[in-house]
Amino acid sequence: MLPDLVAVGFASSGMAENYLEKDTIFYIAMGLIVFNNVVIAAMARSIDKVPVSLLPIPNRRAWAEHREELNEHLTNWLYCLVAAINTIVALSLFALATLNSNQFSQDVFSFAWLFYLGLGMLILIFVSLPLRLLRAPVPEISLD
Repeated sequence: MLPDLVAVGFASSGMAENYLEKDTIFYIAMGLIVFNNVVIAAMARSIDKVPVSLLPIPNRRAWAEHREELNEHLTNWLYCLVAAINTIVALSLFALATLNSNQFSQDVFSFAWLFYLGLGMLILIFVSLPLRLLRAPVPEISLD
């Protein structure tokens, strides 16, 4: 969908200033996706091997006694981060494709929401884990 030269930098007037080749955009996007899905996901899979004493978490003593629940929270948080980064990359590629297309008459300011959405998602994700770990683990209740 992209032309050979893709506009990636825009002046305050909305006109394109900086261009990259389509191949460069592809390799940057693929590098981000591979790093995101391989490295961060590998971190998520190895959470249970890290001692609680090395984790920078609040209520470390209480969470050490509930390691399985802590592992679940940390793993889910890392997978949520992976999903958010993938979403931001995909939406950014969509915006680039739309801006560089002859079929659509969108300007760069039509996609200003993308910056705020991505920033908001990342802030929400980075704040949610410490807030959850500030609370004590939920005690297990037996229904027997």
